[in-house]
Amino acid sequence: MGEAKRKTYAAAFKAKVALEAIRGVKTVNEIGQEHGVHPVQVGQWKKEILEHAGTLFETKRGRKPADDQ
Repeated sequence: MGEAKRKTYAAAFKAKVALEAIRGVKTVNEIGQEHGVHPVQVGQWKKEILEHAGTLFETKRGRKPADDQ
């Protein structure tokens, strides 16, 4: 028997689904059903985007970040 391959999703799709979960308009189960993704996966993507939200605006050009104002 052949091994089952895991389904991979594009980063943009993951972000779209996770942001929809963060908005909280629909339940994780509803979002999962709409997009064909298991609700646990939706929750994991939501958690990941929230954990990394602080690094989204970091610069990589070597400039020093401005003080919070």
